[in-house]
Amino acid sequence: MSREDKIVVGISIGDINGIGSEIIMKTFEDLRMLEFCTPVIFASVKLMSFFKKQFETDINFHGIDKIEDLVPKKINVLNVWKEHVDVTFGEENPTGGEYAIKSLKAAVEALKNKKIDVLVTAPINKSNIQSESFNFPGHTDYLAQELEGESLMLLISENLRIGLLTDHVAVKDVVKNITRERIDKKINTIYHTLIEDFGIEKPKIAVLGINPHTGDNGVIGDEDDTVLRPALDNIRNNGKMVFGPYAADSFFGSGNYKNFDAIIASYHDQGLIPFKTLAFGKGVNFTAGLNRIRTSPDHGTAFDLAGKNTANFESFREAVFSAVSIFETRREYNEISKKPLQASRKRAFLKKK
Repeated sequence: MSREDKIVVGISIGDINGIGSEIIMKTFEDLRMLEFCTPVIFASVKLMSFFKKQFETDINFHGIDKIEDLVPKKINVLNVWKEHVDVTFGEENPTGGEYAIKSLKAAVEALKNKKIDVLVTAPINKSNIQSESFNFPGHTDYLAQELEGESLMLLISENLRIGLLTDHVAVKDVVKNITRERIDKKINTIYHTLIEDFGIEKPKIAVLGINPHTGDNGVIGDEDDTVLRPALDNIRNNGKMVFGPYAADSFFGSGNYKNFDAIIASYHDQGLIPFKTLAFGKGVNFTAGLNRIRTSPDHGTAFDLAGKNTANFESFREAVFSAVSIFETRREYNEISKKPLQASRKRAFLKKK
């Protein structure tokens, strides 16, 4: 396969004191990964050599100083820095945050400039990344600023997709952040990503209520009746298959989630608790709605496991697979969409997905 045919997967290193380095190396120890993508790790050869020794792996890196020098069938490491960095596994400290952000910023810059095709991010710590130059709750918010589009945090696994109306928002602030405008934007984003990134022609979307039992006719809050239902009625009147609001407590246990292409939760834990219960270790976080593709594993830095060579890498590997798959689906959709006379081919493409 030629260099031009390969999807270039940029990888940010995450917190160097967490499990990011381990799950990256375990993923690419299987050299079959290099048959369908070209990885580029944004870090330094010195640092990756230290990790190689720490985890006693035979993995080989190809060091480069500029992205144009990457080589297919190699695990490329772009030297974002060259100085020695002290790694203290399992410790939350400023060094871990500083180099996580150096890696992330370099990778996002390459993504913006189309030097890489997709970005897969290893976990960061939301506390030690904070600084004057980086004041974001996490990856999603930073990417929303740097890239074009309306971002939406979408958790995906083989048969489950859960998006969020509000993501990294304190519970006390959830209700005031759920407006009709936000509901319209988020549902529009997930609707289009299901078509363009997952090849689903007529998406069916379920929306979970804000309050317990969707408010019980105003007994437990009226936001479902005054904000959510009118917004969903308007969206349905515009032709989208959007259903709900559903009471969140029974929606997953009853298996009702299997009847939809995606579910939108009102707030972070309402969506992530069932997702991680059903798909933990194999789930992927996809930042939908942006003009570039970014995925990540569905877990954090796992400081308690760092440096012990026991971390499960399946979610990170799935994040790589998902990024490549989404890129291919979006590219094919865009190519067909540019040719109006091939609309029938487009419909056939969507149906086969």
